[in-house]
Amino acid sequence: MNISGSGSHSESVSEFILLGFPCSREIQVILFILFSFIYLLTLMGNGAIIYAVCWDQHLHTPMYMLLGNFAFLDIWYVNSTVPNALVNFLSETKAISFTGCFLQLYFSFSMGSTECFFLSATAFDRYFAICHPLHYATIMTEQHCFNLVISCWMCGFLWYLVPVILISQLPFCGPNAIDHFVCDSGPLLTISCAPAPMSKLASYTLSSLIILLSFLFILSSYALVLLAVLRLPLAASRHKAFSTCGSHLTVVLLFYGTIMVMHVSPGSRHSTLMPKIMTLFYAMVTPLFNPLIYSLRNKEMKNPLWKGLEKFKISLKVFSSRPRRSVE
Repeated sequence: MNISGSGSHSESVSEFILLGFPCSREIQVILFILFSFIYLLTLMGNGAIIYAVCWDQHLHTPMYMLLGNFAFLDIWYVNSTVPNALVNFLSETKAISFTGCFLQLYFSFSMGSTECFFLSATAFDRYFAICHPLHYATIMTEQHCFNLVISCWMCGFLWYLVPVILISQLPFCGPNAIDHFVCDSGPLLTISCAPAPMSKLASYTLSSLIILLSFLFILSSYALVLLAVLRLPLAASRHKAFSTCGSHLTVVLLFYGTIMVMHVSPGSRHSTLMPKIMTLFYAMVTPLFNPLIYSLRNKEMKNPLWKGLEKFKISLKVFSSRPRRSVE
């Protein structure tokens, strides 16, 4: 993938300026502190999910394997955009290199595409677990689950590759200011020096396809799950199924509600502030909420998390109670 600062694009543009949120220096510092706090909470929350899935034998099931990968994905999702945004809050230049900009574009869109595939895979898993419980063990074997996980990662990282390559080959001869806090396809296409109908078509088509198709697949899966749950004879079984699927649907609605406004709605680019707010929501807020939603509504997840917290407390007590050698 040729995304270097030479070749078909103008030699005058070797970097871009991310304008971010135009406000006073004091507000920039406050936003830096706030976003840093959210960033650290996101890393800790999703890291706790990964810890619980890896170390608790009861969670070595297809659903929790998907959930562990989902948490791992969220960690890298926020790392693809947030650290650079935090640096820009305190930076005077707010510059990002040409290569760095397109790498950020590729990885952020690839992570978003992978999230769509993982949410679809989770819906697929819940559909077979609830609608076909007798066949679930033979369908969702460890090997099949591993293949499903690998397929999600591969498809996610290949899905948006062509638009990124097409946009990177456009001529950028100035201005090089991007009215966003991340490198996004819309602002890049706007500041290009030449019309790019093929790049716009590829970007919009692939974004809309993966969002709409995966969302319709998820809704269809959960509609069938809902019908199956309503036919369960025991109230306890219905409550457990509703609790598990309810947490998944909450994550789905949070994620798709924002990316549809951002990448599917035709009017989403009319305002310069709205894309920033929507990107902020699905790039920072949603990854923060995901571990909270999954852990607070799931007893199987809460138990190993509490055990891990207790072990951590014990380790701290043991460490603090060690006698310290006196320095003579």
